[in-house]
Amino acid sequence: MTGRPEPVVRVVLDPERAAGSLVADVRRGLGSAPRTLPPKWLYDDRGSELFDQITRLPEYYPTEAERRLLVEHAAAIARVSGATTVVELGSGTSDKTRTLLDAFTAAGSLRRFVPVDVSEATLRSAALMLAQRYPELAVEPLVGDFTLHLGHLPTGDRKLVAFLGGTIGNFYVEERAAFLGALADSLDPGDALLLGTDVVKDADRLVAAYHDSAGVTAEFILNSLTVLNRELGADFDLDAFVYVPFWDPAMERIDMRLRAETPQRVTLPGADLVVDIAAGEEIRVEISTKFRPENLRDELAAAGFSADPAHQWTDGDFALTLAHRLP
Repeated sequence: MTGRPEPVVRVVLDPERAAGSLVADVRRGLGSAPRTLPPKWLYDDRGSELFDQITRLPEYYPTEAERRLLVEHAAAIARVSGATTVVELGSGTSDKTRTLLDAFTAAGSLRRFVPVDVSEATLRSAALMLAQRYPELAVEPLVGDFTLHLGHLPTGDRKLVAFLGGTIGNFYVEERAAFLGALADSLDPGDALLLGTDVVKDADRLVAAYHDSAGVTAEFILNSLTVLNRELGADFDLDAFVYVPFWDPAMERIDMRLRAETPQRVTLPGADLVVDIAAGEEIRVEISTKFRPENLRDELAAAGFSADPAHQWTDGDFALTLAHRLP
């Protein structure tokens, strides 16, 4: 050990703004057709626990597929990116990222790791572990929402921003373009982006990954209504909804919805909102877009990134793409 001080956690997330964001999202989403809820509100403590269970399910292949790709290609990613700072968006426990950090450490180039997440407790715990595992590395956690706080990313060093887990697939097309453009604006020419994406494959296999036999994914999606009942004083009857996932071939995405089995009037005092939901009506809670390598390169190029096909790695299930910020 070098005696490096305990990691200093930087908090840029404003709890009051987060509460206001929830209200705005709910008013906009439940007032639209079809009704929607942003997936980020799934991840309270219970939701995070359920998602961790999902990643361990036999039907859910993305987590382990991505882990295998990272193990196989981490050394090349470290070499090609040339980064001295690694930033991870939606870092959580930084579990898979350790494979990257090991490769960068072996290359002798890495000086700083900046994990970004909305959960301060999770970041603090992970940062302490990482500081012990990598005593020469400056670990600088940032508590923030990566859809809002890209302007707080570190500057100066050559950076690699890792955005793993297929999370980019949870964005709608226009949201994805806006996010990637904002990310490009926050980076310097030559900085790198490592993007983990699920790939288009057999529809039955895709649906099975989001409709597990144990019902964990259904509970995860239903948890969105539990969050609204708790945070906004809503009176959703959870027993009146059934989880409905399906493959949308036109958009090439899994669509995860809750379907009302009986009509109900839902009051959300915290959002000053009353919603009448008809029997059979659905609330879209989350999407998970699947990508084709050439289409992803086009999206990245439109946002200001260049992706060499030689730096796209896939096993047919999942893919890692290393792109660079254009001048």
